[in-house]
Amino acid sequence: MVPSEENQFVPKEGLFWSCRQSVIDEIKRISQIHNAAEEPRVLCIIQDTTSAKTVNERLTLNLPASTTLSKLYEDVAHKAGYVNGSFDLAWGNAQNMAPLEHNSEMSLSDSSFEPGGKKNFLQLTDKDGEQPQIASDESGTADSSGLDDSSQERFIGPLQRDGSAGGSGDYSSPSYSYSSILSKSETGYVGLVNQAMTCYLNSLLQTLFMTPEFRNALYNWEFEESEEDPVTSIPYQLQRLFVLLQTSKKRAIETTDVTRSFGWDSSEAWQQHDVQELCRVMFDALEQKWKQTEQADLINQLYQGKLKDYVRCLECGYESWRIDTYLDIPLVIRPFGASQAYGSVEEALQAFIQPETLDGPNQYFCERCKKKCDARKGLRFLHFPYLLTLQLKRFDFDYTTMHRIKLNDRMTFPEELDMSPFIDVEDEKSPQTESCTDSGAENEGSCHSDQMSNDFSTDDCVDEGICLDSTSSTERALKPKSLLTFELFSVMVHSGSAAGGHYYAYIKSFSDGQWYSFNDQHVSKITQDDIRKTYGGSSGSRGYYSSAFASSTNAYMLIYRLKDPSRNSRFLSVEDFPEHIKSLVQKEKESEEQEKRQREIERNTCKIKLFCVHPVKMMMESKLEVHKDKILREATEMAYKLMELEGVVPLDCCRLVKYDEFHEYLERSYEGEEDTPMGLLLGGVKSSYMFDLLLETRRPDQVFQPYKPGEVMVKVHVVDLKTETIALPISVRAYLNQSITEFKQLIAQATGLSAETMRVVLERCYNDLRLLYVPNKTLKAEGFFRSNKVFVESSELTDHQVPFTDSLLWKLLDRHGNTIRLFVLLPEQSPGTLASRTLCQKAGEDSDGPFEGSKGNRKSVEAILEESTEKLKNLSRSSASDSQKSSDTSDFEHIESPTQEADSNSSLCVAADSRELENRISGSSDTENQFVCEERSDSEVNNDRSTSSVDSDILSSSHSSDTLCNADSGPIQLANGLDSHSITSSRRSKAHEGKKETWDTAEEDSGTDSEYDDNGKSKAEAQYLYFRAEPYSQDDASWDTHKCLVLHVDKRITLAAFKQNLEPYVGVPSSQFKVFRVYANNQEFESVRLNETLSSFSDDNKITIRLGRALKKGEYRVKVFQLLVNEPEPCKFLVETVFAKGMTVRQSKEELLPQLKEQCKLDLSIDRVRLRKKTWKNPGTVFLDYHVYEEDISISSNWEVFLEVLDDSEKMKSMSQLAILTRKWNPATMKLGPFQEAILESSSVEELKEKLSEMSGIPMENLEFAKGRGTFPCDISVLEIHQDLDWNPKVSTLNVWPLYICDDGAVVFYRDNRDEPLELSEDERNELMKKESSRLLKTGHRVSYSPRKEKALKIYLDGGPVRDPGQD
Repeated sequence: MVPSEENQFVPKEGLFWSCRQSVIDEIKRISQIHNAAEEPRVLCIIQDTTSAKTVNERLTLNLPASTTLSKLYEDVAHKAGYVNGSFDLAWGNAQNMAPLEHNSEMSLSDSSFEPGGKKNFLQLTDKDGEQPQIASDESGTADSSGLDDSSQERFIGPLQRDGSAGGSGDYSSPSYSYSSILSKSETGYVGLVNQAMTCYLNSLLQTLFMTPEFRNALYNWEFEESEEDPVTSIPYQLQRLFVLLQTSKKRAIETTDVTRSFGWDSSEAWQQHDVQELCRVMFDALEQKWKQTEQADLINQLYQGKLKDYVRCLECGYESWRIDTYLDIPLVIRPFGASQAYGSVEEALQAFIQPETLDGPNQYFCERCKKKCDARKGLRFLHFPYLLTLQLKRFDFDYTTMHRIKLNDRMTFPEELDMSPFIDVEDEKSPQTESCTDSGAENEGSCHSDQMSNDFSTDDCVDEGICLDSTSSTERALKPKSLLTFELFSVMVHSGSAAGGHYYAYIKSFSDGQWYSFNDQHVSKITQDDIRKTYGGSSGSRGYYSSAFASSTNAYMLIYRLKDPSRNSRFLSVEDFPEHIKSLVQKEKESEEQEKRQREIERNTCKIKLFCVHPVKMMMESKLEVHKDKILREATEMAYKLMELEGVVPLDCCRLVKYDEFHEYLERSYEGEEDTPMGLLLGGVKSSYMFDLLLETRRPDQVFQPYKPGEVMVKVHVVDLKTETIALPISVRAYLNQSITEFKQLIAQATGLSAETMRVVLERCYNDLRLLYVPNKTLKAEGFFRSNKVFVESSELTDHQVPFTDSLLWKLLDRHGNTIRLFVLLPEQSPGTLASRTLCQKAGEDSDGPFEGSKGNRKSVEAILEESTEKLKNLSRSSASDSQKSSDTSDFEHIESPTQEADSNSSLCVAADSRELENRISGSSDTENQFVCEERSDSEVNNDRSTSSVDSDILSSSHSSDTLCNADSGPIQLANGLDSHSITSSRRSKAHEGKKETWDTAEEDSGTDSEYDDNGKSKAEAQYLYFRAEPYSQDDASWDTHKCLVLHVDKRITLAAFKQNLEPYVGVPSSQFKVFRVYANNQEFESVRLNETLSSFSDDNKITIRLGRALKKGEYRVKVFQLLVNEPEPCKFLVETVFAKGMTVRQSKEELLPQLKEQCKLDLSIDRVRLRKKTWKNPGTVFLDYHVYEEDISISSNWEVFLEVLDDSEKMKSMSQLAILTRKWNPATMKLGPFQEAILESSSVEELKEKLSEMSGIPMENLEFAKGRGTFPCDISVLEIHQDLDWNPKVSTLNVWPLYICDDGAVVFYRDNRDEPLELSEDERNELMKKESSRLLKTGHRVSYSPRKEKALKIYLDGGPVRDPGQD
């Protein structure tokens, strides 16, 4: 045995105890795992929103519900690789989310986290505007070397992924790649927040900020607050922005102050503009603002260059030229008509100065030769700016598709650009060319160079724009290459299409030479590979269609700086700032600190709904905002002031209690916790709470009742059967495990009633009444919840001996639960109104006989109410005691009134002074006197009042419930399982009779319900429901001159019965008035379905009654408009009338003409008018006299027709004919003729041309026509009609494309092709355009059919745009 091995043996006793301890440890570990498995777990899904790289990744944690918030922060920090405390966690599904507390020991289950597999979404956000700090490798939190693949995938922090070595491989996309997203503390730069579509602005601002010369000059400018408002000062707001970009600790800052100084409103943030356009506009604005200052010429000094625009005669060498300045050089990507693009910026620059030859018809008139000669025209660069801006013209127009396109072709650009090949050395240094200089302000002149003339004569292909070969070595030495070398420092990238996209900037820092990506709020390092990817293009050859398949992300603007050590500046450091900038830095720092403190206060403020039953103002609602460290006593004082209780209730008579508004439940009170912080009472600071607070008040002689958790609240209503009243509720607290006997004793103590004879009825939900009669049953078993309503009654009456559903108590509760209060506005009536209305007729009486209850004999509403109140009360009691029950087991009862058998010749009417309020309506067999009531809007409402076009039928039917019983129909089963009956509609009656027109009668299609059935019996007579009226004085100013009623009515009553109960107060039968429901916005909608109940109405709804005859069966209300084809407003409303099913068009005209004569003073001949279809404003099919409504012409409710007055008798005799409206266009006078109608016998184009030739005298071979566009009268500008319409279509019939003229009323324009359009001067055209715009705007037609133009980019120097009051 090896001696060293002896040491490996262990004594038996030691081995036993060692094994025993291992087994115990294993048992403990298994027990812990078992307990953890039994504990509910919380699934947390966390999104890191602190950088663009991690925003799409998620971290998933499945933690025990007992985990504290502080432990949650530790776990997230470990998994994400961040330093704990450098980030916040907030709820991800709530607005204005407050972060979770870092050091809280509250468990997840107590912090509103939902266990049991439900997803809890959180967001990892910046803390105080700063990105999270990355944990060091020594801490082990960010070291991924020891992690397996599965755990490494769950990291959402800035760790490198497998296969990446740092560089550009960390993030890749089809267009560019980012290296690791760095926090601003490492990049040293701050991003800009994108307001909506302001990426173009952010790119330019960052470029200007990263330009040392511009930034330093802006810092040297000092703002004088006495001279200008700082809000509208563009330089000052830029100065503030640059200071924040240089000194702020935030990751990104807002640009709203800058855009506000531009005069922009919030809508401008949603307008996408071109960055080059913004650059020009903003430079112009700065020049205007910097006038009379040291910076007045700053833009020109930095960005302005000069070039010569020249034309040179190729015969004599005479040259005409002009000196121009430029701020940027636009470089063409692909020449017009070419299939290949330029490959580089150098190639595009060469093409920019390449001259073109003017020859043939484009010859140039030479002033020396005094004739047209061949010439060269081109541009020469005379001077390059210090900051050279190149715009790559990637946006073009495709004349094939007539759309804007973006050219994504590849174009390379160097990091250092030598511009010496492109400068005009001869113009600058040659004495011969310098003999002609700028001619004053015009910058124009002419000169002659024999040398250049000789050059042209010897070689026409010499590029005189460069002239490098002819320049001597001495002259070349005067322009050393180093003085014209520019270095690239900004690339503005556009990603997207011509319709829209995204801008961002790649910018090189002159401090360290590093390139950065400034993409709105995200700033990161990039490499040269990223810059090369902005060249654009694809990997294949550059063919004509290569752009379509290339990357849409490419460089759009390039900015170079001249390499000149004597001029190249460095950024001003904070220590070197001018004094006014130092003051601004301090001011912004204080503002930022204040904002940080305010955010901290906001994050620690509990915001919760607060309610209070104010002694004067009733229920009030507000929002209590209290710091989490404020104690309950302080919060109560804040709520006391918030609810304006000072001087009304003493402070010591108020307390805050936990409240559930939805269930009106007082959850608990806080006795003895007056010094507890609110954050602890409310469970922390949250974005929303599952409960509310109630500020409860008491009288000084009362004592607050303690509310304990677990109690339920019961509102007890005491019912008095003798007086048939129900008292206001008394609140009682109970426990769910209490028995019914114990609960009765509790109520007896609160109400003083006898518990032995007490009946308790629980209202579980609407119309669900349950009698609690089992003594030992618990409240929980009976269905009690947090908040409950019960009715109690304790009397000596024998009512408790009958079944509950047959008892007086049930009937009273049923009536109470279904009765609503309505305010009814009665119509004002002129002295002759009632006298002129026939309310009813007896059989055989003259139809013109007046009703006895006319205005002179009619009693007042107050008198009717006084006489009927006692009758109603007696009737209600007798009806309740004598009514028949539909079912002993049903919880729902129908109270049927005794019906009165009617004599077949008895009158339908009853005088108003003797009419009872019960629903006893006698039937009439006289079909002529049956009032059938389909309610529709009358002309007064539709034309004299502003009402909505929403269909009131839909409004009514969408809220309707099952109606009550009708004696003629059997019981049907309601959706809730209760036996009931339904009022039989005409549709249902006809369905029983098996009539063919059951589903296609006019009234069925339009939702009409007849007030009487087919036997002439009133449908409302079979049911009596509660109806009580009383006078009411309304304070509403709009109701001053009207009489108002307050109705207490059972909402199960049908509209028909409701109207018949209103007859005594309106003074006319129900068929002679309409019911309009008034909504919150004072819009009125007519209630029209008579067989539906008032179930959609609620307490305190307003109703307006309007006089007007209702429709009979088969009748439709029709609005008649006059068609005036040659008037500015071709559609004029005339009257509202009634058409009936089966009536011919001629019969309807016979009834309509007297009405027009009486109401519109139109005396028309029946043979000189026609009716035609109206579709919005378009005239359609002409209705012939023999057409029958509902047979030949479909008709519907609220129908509209055109009435057209003819110059002669009707020429339309057959449906095969076609009526076309024609209009002549005169190009020579730029005018349109009046409309003329052409009646065609067929759809032949040849016949149309014959008619037009006959009307106009234009020969057929010279006649051209086109169909009008849009709605009648198809207005179009006279400046556009000649070329915009599809003239002379190549078709033989009218009913094919592109005409599709298949119906009457089409508009056709025609012209003489021999007429040439009138030649207009520019002033005449502008004047005519103004007139046409005004004319077309008045008629509501568009001025042009061209696409919507983009909104121009403007910067307003006076703080905002001046709006034209005439504009929309």
